[in-house]
Amino acid sequence: MTDSSSAQTHSGFVAIVGKPNVGKSTLLNSFLGTKVAPTSPRPQTTRRGVRGIHTNGDRQLVFVDTPGMHKPKDALGKYMNHEVHSALSDVDAVVWVVDLRHPPTDEDRLVANSVRDLPKPLFLVGNKTDAAKYPDEAMKLYSALLEGRDGETTETMLSAQNNPNAVSTLREQLLEVLPENPFFFPVGAASDQSREMWAAEIIREEAMKKLRDELPYAVATRVNTWTEREDGLQRIEGEIIVEKNQHKGMVIGAGGKQLREIGQAARKQLEVFLNRKVYLGLEVIVIPGWREDEEALRELGYE
Repeated sequence: MTDSSSAQTHSGFVAIVGKPNVGKSTLLNSFLGTKVAPTSPRPQTTRRGVRGIHTNGDRQLVFVDTPGMHKPKDALGKYMNHEVHSALSDVDAVVWVVDLRHPPTDEDRLVANSVRDLPKPLFLVGNKTDAAKYPDEAMKLYSALLEGRDGETTETMLSAQNNPNAVSTLREQLLEVLPENPFFFPVGAASDQSREMWAAEIIREEAMKKLRDELPYAVATRVNTWTEREDGLQRIEGEIIVEKNQHKGMVIGAGGKQLREIGQAARKQLEVFLNRKVYLGLEVIVIPGWREDEEALRELGYE
């Protein structure tokens, strides 16, 4: 006898795309009910395609949170755009997130051009309705960018942060379009990231919140060691990487104040999600011009 259970399951990949800072990561975290992707008020917080996994009965959604599509200025930007196009090339559905507080920009048109002709179900999600003055009018402008599309398109308006019922309804709609497939990940998995990658992204998120001007985009993070003591304490040692010596001083701050604040904020987040006490040690190191150095990008996990 053959086991037919795998033929009865439905699973697939769903890319979440959009220009920078429209709420893609917030929507992903809302879909999952837990935090797997970093969020901050600054654009381009997401740099790699983080996968979040939602399993419900015999159906499994694998969300791919992509970097914001934009006109790249350096090798890191080119890598981020490549992540978006790579995600779109092999998914079963696409969620395009737009910000209803504003009319479409050139970056939105860039996204529209990338998704318009995809022969996959497309979900146009108007986000931030709670803060938009004219959400219906804005939605019509975004919808017009898809004029001429042959594939199936579903439109919805919501606030990824404040409309759990609308997010749940959208998730149910996505579950319905999944093809028959065996599950790609074990039941109960929430993400494909290693714990070290996840912690490094939380550290980077807090650094981006604290640092001003252009410096956040010249910052990378990595976790080198993670030791779990018998008493449950998680000892995590990480690095914040910058491009210039003067950036190092800015991240550390007077008397180490800035670095302490970044570390304290990241440690609090880690303790909440791990439900464990955390010791977080952070060091700031300089890798000159890492955003333009392909070898450095690979070492930092951007490959």
